[in-house]
Amino acid sequence: MTNLKPGIALVDDHALLRNGLSGLVRSFGQYDVLFEACGGLDLIRQLQHTRLPDVVLLDINMPGMDGCETANWLRLHYPDIRILALSMYDTESSIVRILRNGAKGYILKDSAPEELRLALESIIRKGFYAGQQCRPMLVLNERELEFMRLVCTEWTYKEIADRMYLSPRTIDGYRDALFEKLNVRTRVGLAMFAVRSGIVNIEPITTAACVR
Repeated sequence: MTNLKPGIALVDDHALLRNGLSGLVRSFGQYDVLFEACGGLDLIRQLQHTRLPDVVLLDINMPGMDGCETANWLRLHYPDIRILALSMYDTESSIVRILRNGAKGYILKDSAPEELRLALESIIRKGFYAGQQCRPMLVLNERELEFMRLVCTEWTYKEIADRMYLSPRTIDGYRDALFEKLNVRTRVGLAMFAVRSGIVNIEPITTAACVR
């Protein structure tokens, strides 16, 4: 039985950039570029006639059906396809919007080839990519954010599980996944990240509050 390489599809309305990316991905020697599409509607059409890709490299800014609309369509119809968003713009609003619509990572079009290689490897192996442009907190879903806020309380993991109406095993899964996503090893590390990222706000202790 032949072992297929992970399949990649590229979606961008600029032919020269699309062709350049295709050649670059092929040069890595780890992936099959299945097809190129000039936009969201072209992607939808081609998905009906070829092997489904493991990853779609998706431009955000396209005429007609833009990257965010395309990502949302893929999320609803092909949730197993992972999306790595591409853009010329490094703005938090564009990152948040594409991630909320289903993308699992984000890099700039002028990124070094090595970053694209690392991004593809991470998307395939871990299911997400959080590079320099994509702040780790933006790859957290709402339940993970809720868990992060509760980590900063005095509740035990079992009490957090009760609070979130989840099993202790599920909470352990959240914890372990966040350890890997955020590159921390302890609950304190999670709490420190939550504070630094603004997920929780710590009220300063006033002088009056210290007086007994």
